[in-house]
Amino acid sequence: MLLSIVTAAYNEERNLPVLYLRLAQVLEATGVQWEWIVVDDHSSDGTFQAVARMAAKDPRVRGIRLSRNFGSHAARTCGLHHASGACAISMAADLQDPPETIPALLEKWREGAQLVTAVRSRRLGETADTIWFSRLYHWIMRSVVGMKDLPAGGGFHLMDRCVVDSFRQFPETRTSAIALTHWMGFRRASVTYDQQPRLHGRSGWTLEKKLDLVVDSVTAFSFFPVRLMSCAGIAIAVSGFLYAAWVVARTLRGHAVQGWAALMAAVLILGGLQMIMIGILGEYLWRALAESRRRPRYLIEESVGIETTASTGESPVNRAL
Repeated sequence: MLLSIVTAAYNEERNLPVLYLRLAQVLEATGVQWEWIVVDDHSSDGTFQAVARMAAKDPRVRGIRLSRNFGSHAARTCGLHHASGACAISMAADLQDPPETIPALLEKWREGAQLVTAVRSRRLGETADTIWFSRLYHWIMRSVVGMKDLPAGGGFHLMDRCVVDSFRQFPETRTSAIALTHWMGFRRASVTYDQQPRLHGRSGWTLEKKLDLVVDSVTAFSFFPVRLMSCAGIAIAVSGFLYAAWVVARTLRGHAVQGWAALMAAVLILGGLQMIMIGILGEYLWRALAESRRRPRYLIEESVGIETTASTGESPVNRAL
């Protein structure tokens, strides 16, 4: 049995050697054969050089450097495209996902689960705004999008070989890899763990990237905003007809309705709603256009310990599917 560990890394030069030592210690105790695929999302520090040094000493370590910063979800996707194990575990590079949780994930997999998620019970060292935004995102995905069983976190999980192969079939570029994994279904299980504080450096997960993830997740899995626009349009139209009937009735009784302030307020509110609706449609249209271009989700600049095709980012295994 070969276990593939997939890690997306951005400016993690100091964290990766520590993670490697802990991974090796945990996995050697389990007695499984393993490989560690680190995808450098075009870091500005020596992340890829650190991976290359580890790969020179241990052939189980393999590295891929993307041609630019495509985002953590694209980097995770790249790693899964090159994973060759009977199962694959996706985990962060900053040691917030403790490697000591891996044996529990493997145990659930051996019991028959095809997708095992490590659910965060506590988030140590995180700021209040990060925790609040995470809760808001999961509320949107569960209540608005309809993924009622989406677990908290979800980025630290184990995927069976059949799940990995199914994931490879999706060519989408503007979506959440985590949400897509859980949308696929399969037999699921979960374990709990305490997310640890980040060891070194700062997170590259900016507010702009978080907002992009929310929009990508909603537009990729739900038409609720468009349906909401239709309902709002019907409600406003009915209100307008009722108001018009009331104005006509008042006028016929000799009581003309006065008030330019109320009229201007109605015009501004309706105009604002129309602009919001156009913006929502624009988000869907832009993402449809982006998918129609069929651009690759990532491009590979160089690699170590693994065979890739730089122009497409594919591995020989992926090309055969």
